[in-house]
Amino acid sequence: MTARIRPDLDNFPTYVPGKSFPGAFKLASNETTSGPLPSVASAIAEAAAGVNRYPDNTNLALRDALSESLGVGTDRIAVGCGSVSLCQELVQIAAGPGDEVVFPWRSFEAYPVVTQVAGATPVPVPLTPDHAHDLDAMAAAVTDRTRLIFVCNPNNPTGRALTAAEITSFLDKVPSHVLVALDEAYFEYVRPGGDAGETIADGVALAEGRPNVVVLRTFSKAYGLAGLRVGYAVADPSIVAALGKVHTPFAVNVVAQAAAVASLAAADELLARTDQVAAERTRVRDALLTAGYDVPESNGNFVWLPLGEKSQGYASASADAGVVVRAYGADGVRITIGDPHENDAFLVFASGAGLDIAKS
Repeated sequence: MTARIRPDLDNFPTYVPGKSFPGAFKLASNETTSGPLPSVASAIAEAAAGVNRYPDNTNLALRDALSESLGVGTDRIAVGCGSVSLCQELVQIAAGPGDEVVFPWRSFEAYPVVTQVAGATPVPVPLTPDHAHDLDAMAAAVTDRTRLIFVCNPNNPTGRALTAAEITSFLDKVPSHVLVALDEAYFEYVRPGGDAGETIADGVALAEGRPNVVVLRTFSKAYGLAGLRVGYAVADPSIVAALGKVHTPFAVNVVAQAAAVASLAAADELLARTDQVAAERTRVRDALLTAGYDVPESNGNFVWLPLGEKSQGYASASADAGVVVRAYGADGVRITIGDPHENDAFLVFASGAGLDIAKS
């Protein structure tokens, strides 16, 4: 006899990470291509010498550093094993069987997964035809069973960003008892102008005076610590306290905490790298537009090709050409912005065999 497990797991979506193949350029997982700065690498090595001890379960040194960086109290900061763990913890503290979690779709693939793990009902709201959040439809989707709303800004995988005015207007429509998570994993890549406007939405500022708003950020992207898994939430102290009750003890390891603290100390140098990514993002998008692709403006470290039913074939052909990109069902393909030579390899494919597939 086998052990009994939840029968509803058979119907759960499974989170699928970006693939990689030996010898291929991996532009599928939105990772940074640069390794840790020497100061961060030194902190990692020093912390590794002490891994025989448990990490600080309160993450106090990191919360202190984040408090100074963000200008908020430590009682408003929670740390998790990547921001995705905080997504799951938010669902756990807010929703259960019979409750609903609203999110845009297509968006971060973990949203429906963490919702169903908690036994809650996912309520995906389709994006607008220009691949942005349909905030009016999301507000209209709120019912008396809604407990949590995810807003992914910039949106992964389409890259579209919302302005401060757009999010403020949306928050004004949401009942104060409904938790709203502003997922800002790609915040550091947003640049003024374009669809972000001159008023870039800064969730930490927007959350002031709104106890139902939580901001999620991560060290995985712009800070280059994807392999160490550390993210954080900024929220009302009552929400932070609730997150602590469902937090897996010691989930953020010693090395991750030390690396994150060192990264904050070197933030100016690390975030300067995002300028290079933004410049390459513009170059890649311009080349794709010139080739004849539809490419929404992006404020992440990636670009989006809405290829519909051709997405899987396109990604497969790109992998055969030595560049791994990520297909999202029958919606589109996301291409991470890598180093110039990696981007050039993709553009060679995209302007040749890829364009034939896209236009067929």
